[in-house]
Amino acid sequence: MSNARPAVSVQSLHKSFHQNQVLRGVDLNIDVSELTVLIGPSGCGKSTFLRCLNGLELLDEGRITIGDITLERAHKSAAPGKDFHAKTRALRTQVGMVFQSFNLFPHLTVLENITIAPCVVKGADAAMTKSKAMDLLNKVGLSTHAQHYPSQLSGGQQQRAAIARALAMEPKVMLYDEPTSALDPGLVDEVLNVMKALDEEGMTQIVVTHEMRFARDVADKIVYFEAGNIVETGPPEKIFSAPEDERTRKFLKRYL
Repeated sequence: MSNARPAVSVQSLHKSFHQNQVLRGVDLNIDVSELTVLIGPSGCGKSTFLRCLNGLELLDEGRITIGDITLERAHKSAAPGKDFHAKTRALRTQVGMVFQSFNLFPHLTVLENITIAPCVVKGADAAMTKSKAMDLLNKVGLSTHAQHYPSQLSGGQQQRAAIARALAMEPKVMLYDEPTSALDPGLVDEVLNVMKALDEEGMTQIVVTHEMRFARDVADKIVYFEAGNIVETGPPEKIFSAPEDERTRKFLKRYL
């Protein structure tokens, strides 16, 4: 394992919604170029964890470091100031997010969906952004669909377009929240294959999924969540063949 600084470092992360404690002091480091898969029962905190990583949810307490940006909060009673919000905006430029429901702009073509954020957020040159967008569409197998609207695409194509859109911001880390759960079974592999290709290129990726075959075959690290805590982490060969914790064993029995 490299001695380099992790791509993502999370320390004592807490998050509640009213009286519901969703994350209870989560600690996790993810190395550069690592593909980490988060597994666990529904409602255990996996998606909330992802949303805290890119600032969609405000952490109550703890520290998140991605690249050279750190979000830190001593307690939920401490109101975040201008500096915190500025860091949150900066963090989002370094983190790509892919949702289960695609979230493409329906009134824009696939190409426009991909070019809008770099032009608006980063002020990138329009011609250069378009050229890069076409390269990304080629990467995800959609170069012939650039002028199509989302409604003209299959679910798998829409999700691949969403991945290309996230990559257009040149993120250091890609986050995926159940990226294949809204897809017909026959379309799942076309999305997972894009993620495998990104892994081979060295992209740091964190994936919440119930696709255990993908987790077992592709992940570098499996993280098992339950009740807002990380129960167990390890390489897939260990987690799937000899998990140490009884809770992990019980969960995996349902899927394997």
